[in-house]
Amino acid sequence: MTDHRIPTARLGGQGPEIGAQGLGCMGMSFAYGPTDEKESRATLERALELGVTLYDTADAYGAGENEKFLSPFFKAHRDEVVIATKFALAIPPDDPTRRIIRNDAPYIREAVEASLRRLDVDVIDLYYMHRRDVNVPIEDTVGVMAELVREGKVKQLGLSEVTAAELRAAQDVHPIAAVQSEWSLFSRDIEDRVVPAARELGVTLVAYSPLGRGFLTGSFANADQDLTADDFRRQQPRFTGDNAAANGALLDPVRAIAEAHGATPGQIALAWVQQRSRVHGLSVVPIPGTRKATRVEENAAATAIELTAEETALLEPIAGKVAGDRYPDMRFTSAGRE
Repeated sequence: MTDHRIPTARLGGQGPEIGAQGLGCMGMSFAYGPTDEKESRATLERALELGVTLYDTADAYGAGENEKFLSPFFKAHRDEVVIATKFALAIPPDDPTRRIIRNDAPYIREAVEASLRRLDVDVIDLYYMHRRDVNVPIEDTVGVMAELVREGKVKQLGLSEVTAAELRAAQDVHPIAAVQSEWSLFSRDIEDRVVPAARELGVTLVAYSPLGRGFLTGSFANADQDLTADDFRRQQPRFTGDNAAANGALLDPVRAIAEAHGATPGQIALAWVQQRSRVHGLSVVPIPGTRKATRVEENAAATAIELTAEETALLEPIAGKVAGDRYPDMRFTSAGRE
């Protein structure tokens, strides 16, 4: 398992070949409780050895601290990695604990310069609009992002949690390489409209939280009881109270299939996401987040697992039975606006 090198996938219609699995780096310095910097750095290096080349961060992760943390790794391996970061979640000066969504031109230009400084690079490989401000026409936002490409500050553009209509409107302004949305056995709302639009337009679907923020791996059963007070997952409805208990009961078929494959439940959940590429006919790159090298090895090995039609059928009903939304306020997701 530890030596399994992952296959590759195309990033967007004209983009580079990247590892078919990326790495979500948020938890290395933000949102999921205490971190170990040395362990996280070892995780980054191990991921690269296994063929992971897309590394995902954002300026909002720890108010820029995640970008700073990743900078030495990126500098050491600049020609081997694809750096993805995001803008849009601004910190109001009067309350550093809050985030407000901004898609306006002055803010975008301020944000990209700040990210370039923190990352200490000349160009960002993939620059995402993190969340959509519905008060700013998406054509205007993508127009500014396109200017960054022409100026050589950004190579490719991405959007996160956009609707199919928003994606099409953006594509009319400038080619979009990737759409990032939550996609897992627990979260399948994008399949109705966003996924068909991405397939039609040749856009890669970057699946975040493919492991249900760890719930699908069995790493915790109830956020209130099992996670530290500063863990972001305690704010998500499906991981607490009666919802957590109900959702835990949905994992039985995942565990059974894992046992049949000699795999872990997390590997089965990842294999399911990876096979969406063939099911829906588009490039799909999941970005499981982890801070442990052993987990990267486990995740990479999932790219070799093939689920049968019978196994897929057992997993099919799970998402429709999940209790609780994936965020307390769904207005800022594509599902909340479709």
